[in-house]
Amino acid sequence: MTVVREELELKARVENPDAVRKAILATGGDRRFDRRGRLERRDEVVRLRVYHPADKSPEWGVLGWKGPVQRRGEYRLREEWESRVDDPKAVLVILRHMGYKISLRVDRAVEQYRLGEATLRLEWYPAMDVLLEVEGQPEAIERAVRATDLPRDAFLAESLPYFTAAYEERTGRVARVSRLKRRE
Repeated sequence: MTVVREELELKARVENPDAVRKAILATGGDRRFDRRGRLERRDEVVRLRVYHPADKSPEWGVLGWKGPVQRRGEYRLREEWESRVDDPKAVLVILRHMGYKISLRVDRAVEQYRLGEATLRLEWYPAMDVLLEVEGQPEAIERAVRATDLPRDAFLAESLPYFTAAYEERTGRVARVSRLKRRE
């Protein structure tokens, strides 16, 4: 299945994930790829997201491309193309043979919810704040945000590096979004 869409999203730091869960479950890891920084310079992302279902069924993946970040009002916007893959390890080999190297590894446990037309993702990282990402159209995002009981101003149109820097500044500790301590 191929999915083509524009992605509108907001993220928020979550202090009490259980409360958010009650107000409104999938495990995954992302690998972002680049070739000598070319994609980064164009503000584009090639990502292989690998899902390891909690029920121990076979892993599967989603290969995606994201275009440059734009803004639509107070929302973060990117063009996004995705396709489900049954064998993420084969895709990893193909990308490496094409000259792509992993430029960022993100490991996290994710609980995903659907609220109306919005998708909400509670994300736990190895050493960082829990984040809540809300995607959808503006009206659906706003309804979902209200359902979380989190303050509206907690939701920002920022990316993961913003939240890692904020965590480090607030706590004085190094944020880790990967289980590995070294870069692949």
